[in-house]
Amino acid sequence: MRVGIVGGGQLGRMLALAGHRLGISCITLDPAAHSPASQVGPAIVGAYDDQGSLTALAAASDVATYEFENVPVDSARFLAERVPVYPPHEALEAAQDRLAEKALFADAGIESAPFAAVGDVAGLYRAIAEIGLPAVMKTRRLGYDGKGQVVIDDDARVEEAWRSVGAAPSILEPRVPFDRELSILGVRDRKGATAFYPLVENEHRDGMLRVSVAPAPGLTPDLQERVERHARAVMERLGYVGVLAIELFEVGDDLLANEMAPRVHNSGHWTIDGASTSQFENHLRAVTGLPLGPTDARSHAAMVNIVGDEPDLGALLKATPDARVHLYGKQARSDRKLGHVTVLGEDAEELSEKLLQVRSFSPDVSP
Repeated sequence: MRVGIVGGGQLGRMLALAGHRLGISCITLDPAAHSPASQVGPAIVGAYDDQGSLTALAAASDVATYEFENVPVDSARFLAERVPVYPPHEALEAAQDRLAEKALFADAGIESAPFAAVGDVAGLYRAIAEIGLPAVMKTRRLGYDGKGQVVIDDDARVEEAWRSVGAAPSILEPRVPFDRELSILGVRDRKGATAFYPLVENEHRDGMLRVSVAPAPGLTPDLQERVERHARAVMERLGYVGVLAIELFEVGDDLLANEMAPRVHNSGHWTIDGASTSQFENHLRAVTGLPLGPTDARSHAAMVNIVGDEPDLGALLKATPDARVHLYGKQARSDRKLGHVTVLGEDAEELSEKLLQVRSFSPDVSP
């Protein structure tokens, strides 16, 4: 089986590595000549909207998928005329526009924070009058890892905030006083069977994920079931195939959907070492028509992103010999995800001790 992947970043790299275990050949398409995925498998160098490159990818594939949600929808449609593409392009359309995403959540019966559409400065003032301050303005399209977002604390910053997002169509939401951030990763196969990983607690800084802990501390069967029900409803409405991630805010007893990612997700990287089947393997199983693998956690797990600079790996591994280090083959750069470290524990206490050790080698996420 041959799988074409649009995108050659670290997610494409980890998909390709998972494919090797199953005898699945993965080929990626990316404009970068030395993408992370190209270091572990065949790659086509080309733009995501170049029809020649897309045609070559389709010719080398039995099925296609993508590793990031900003793949041009027209490219997904172009590929789908030549080879099956999963998840469907409708998932891309919903994830690429925050208004469409909000509408999908509402249709699936999932609550989210109040919001107002913003198209110009005057509209921003109207939205503030409706939503109140403090608030967060997010561009409707192309926002990730905190990009395209700005916090507005007072009226004096309104026009500055509008300029900071490039005067792009946006939405305004209240700054949610959440208790914690959570994410659910589920997978759905071609026949409609679903499986879900334990709910994950996430720690963000400056809009970028820094640490994930699984299962989320204090996770109850009721909470897990509630979130699974939400994710399943979204999957069914989209006719979804593959891994889907939904990020949520927990506010008291309420759950508010924040955003979704129609792909394998950073908060699921712990599954490589800590789950019976990784999210990457299960995504490939789903899109190629193989049975889904079990999604249970084999132990308590925590993942720490390596951002900006690599830590002293020798010292880290001496202090925590059983830490699992995954590097992506990227050049160091400020605010760039270079890899991640996963630690496992038989119980929450052991995990906490190991997590503190790893944090001490990563100043970016130190307590």
